[in-house]
Order: sequence, then C-alpha cells, then structure tokens
Amino acid sequence: MDRTYRHQRLFYDLTRKYYLFGRDRLIAGLDPKPGAHVLEIACGTGRNLQVAIRRYPDTAFYGLDISSEMLTTARATLRQSANLAQGDACTFEGAHLFRRAKFDRIFISYGISMIPDWHIALTNASAHLAPGGELHVVDFHDQNGLPKWFRSALYRWLERFHVTPRRDLKSTLDRLASGIGGTTRFQDLYRGYAQYAVLRRPR
Repeated sequence: MDRTYRHQRLFYDLTRKYYLFGRDRLIAGLDPKPGAHVLEIACGTGRNLQVAIRRYPDTAFYGLDISSEMLTTARATLRQSANLAQGDACTFEGAHLFRRAKFDRIFISYGISMIPDWHIALTNASAHLAPGGELHVVDFHDQNGLPKWFRSALYRWLERFHVTPRRDLKSTLDRLASGIGGTTRFQDLYRGYAQYAVLRRPR
C-alpha cells in the first residue's frame, strides 16, 4: 500500500472527488452527540475527517490507515485535531492504538472495496462499537441502474487500482447485525453507482 500511495497521496483528493460519491452524505448521517468518539477506518489523506471535524466540532475523532504514506499527508492536514494511527482494519485493537476500546460512530468510506478480507474488517469494526453505536459504510455498488457501457468502463478503471465493488455488503451487514441483535439501514445511491449502509449496535 505504501508503494501504491507514495506518490498518489499528493493528488489523491483532487482526482477522487470526481467519482467517490456519497462521502459527504455519510458524514452528514453520522450525527454524533457532543462528546462522542468517532473513528474512520481507512482514513487515507484525512479528507473525510477534516470535513467531519468542521461539522462536529464537539466530537473526538480518530483515524486508522494501513499506509504510512497516506498518514503522512493526513497528519499534515489534520495536525492535532484527530488522533491518527497506522493499523490493519482486520486486526487493529482500539484499546492499544487509541487507548479507547469502543467508539460511538465508526465509518468506512470507499475502503471496503480495497480490503481483501473485508468481511473480517467489518466484523472487527462492529466489535469496536459502543452500545447504541453505529457503523457507517459507503462504497461502490453494482451499477445496475446505469448504462452497460458505463458499468464496464468503470469496472475496468477500478481494477487498475485493485478495487472490487462489494455487491453483498447489505447481506453481510444484515448477518453481522443479526449476530449482535442490532439493526441495519441501506440506501442505493445514484442508480446503483454507490451504496450507503448503517449497522447499529443495540444499547
């Protein structure tokens, strides 16, 4: 990952804004209470955290990413406004990295499609939710409402960056929620271009 993003991090946000749709909708949907603790998994350059910090100034923010190169940019962007750490989404321990075992909100924006063991990453994220906490995920979907030529071109483009849309995200989160007695919400965005899902842990 560091080899991939060593140079990409310098222009990542300029290019991704044209096709990573739904990120700001997710941030608006977080709606944490003042004093809440919010973690972004696969925080990258810190762009989403920067937007969220401005929107929710009375909230403590944390960011996790496997790439030290991306975290270099994130630290320069966020400075002391968020607690950042390097770690694997599938195996990280919040208590070890952040001295916090549970979070009120956890979000993953266009990261699940890049994590090979994404089912494990979602399981680990849900285990870090505080009672009543929510896991928010936005990512690519099946493109079924869009022209076939567009879908084919997008998939070829995404393959260049080792990105795989997770068409069974909803069913995976439904199973996770069932196992903890939680609930899920799901939205199909932009005619199937993206998907936005929320898992809520019971109190």
